Amino acid sequence: MVNGEGFSSDQRYEIDRAIRAAETVSRYEFSVYVGAAEGEAGPFAQRLHASLVAPARSVLIMVDPAARLLEIVTGSVVRRDLPDDAVRLAAVAMESAFAQGDLVGGIKRGLAQLAEAARKPQTLHAAP
Repeated sequence: MVNGEGFSSDQRYEIDRAIRAAETVSRYEFSVYVGAAEGEAGPFAQRLHASLVAPARSVLIMVDPAARLLEIVTGSVVRRDLPDDAVRLAAVAMESAFAQGDLVGGIKRGLAQLAEAARKPQTLHAAP
């Protein structure tokens, strides 16, 4: 899900592509909402996340550019593989890009960082 008015079709395509790449890397679902938060940002992002098809296996990134707010909500299953420290680092990277006026780049960077941090290590089986 990408929600956000004001993006060109190319920008929406870039974000969609970054979402698909993040899902492929991590095997979790990612959604991005860009727009005004209705009420307080945290509870609003939680409601958006809860409305997803599989919230336990999902990550929601909510960006309210006008209010300069960023919320990242992770589902209960995702949290097993994606530690809070990794989420905070991704948020810092996103905020840095946003501060430079690069909304799309910040979203793409955050998606990539979150997906990479949530990636389950490959299990290698040694031959007996």
